[in-house]
Amino acid sequence: MKKKIGTVTIGQAPRTDVMADIIPILGNDVEIVEAGALDGLSKEEIAAFAPVKGDYVLVTRLTDGSSVQVAEKYITPRIIEKIQKHFENDIPLVLLLCTGEFPEFSEKGLLIRPQRILFHAVDALARGKKLGVLTPSPDQVAQSAKRWGELSKEVKVLASSPYVDGMKNAEAAAKELAAWGADLVILDCIGYTSAMQQTVRDIVGSPAILGRGIAARTVKELLG
Repeated sequence: MKKKIGTVTIGQAPRTDVMADIIPILGNDVEIVEAGALDGLSKEEIAAFAPVKGDYVLVTRLTDGSSVQVAEKYITPRIIEKIQKHFENDIPLVLLLCTGEFPEFSEKGLLIRPQRILFHAVDALARGKKLGVLTPSPDQVAQSAKRWGELSKEVKVLASSPYVDGMKNAEAAAKELAAWGADLVILDCIGYTSAMQQTVRDIVGSPAILGRGIAARTVKELLG
């Protein structure tokens, strides 16, 4: 019998781009039930969730492959609904497909928040080191610098969309971080791929940690 987990993206499901890296890690004996906060909504409806000045900005992907920016305050109630529905359907483990920060809310099962795993892994490995960070949008640079600045005084955050010319952007950012001398690079979005991670490693010459990779390996550890 297959083990079952649920996933919730802040965009639209299915996230075939993310599953391309996650399924090989989890193996074929795991059934993945996907859901998205923006499922069933038109682009016009989604546009109403756009962030304004002062909002916490999130970037995600739609099923047509395009990317959108949304404000956390609009997305949180929708992801809570999707997460709780997974638990109500007797899915005991849910993976949130986003490295963004969200407020506390109660859960009826085990919820994996990649942001917390990523943050605490970097804290354990590289506190005080020179941290290079890739984030999808220029509108996220300040909030990302604030988060990672809790771990080091030397943080360089670069906007690098994984959704539009992703590999080209990763290469350009990696060259800048190599010149800066980053000790560790954090690919701080579920949208970054393992191929982008390897490209960054090769160019920078330092370790790189991937949001979707460390999240999937946490699920694997829990499921066996």
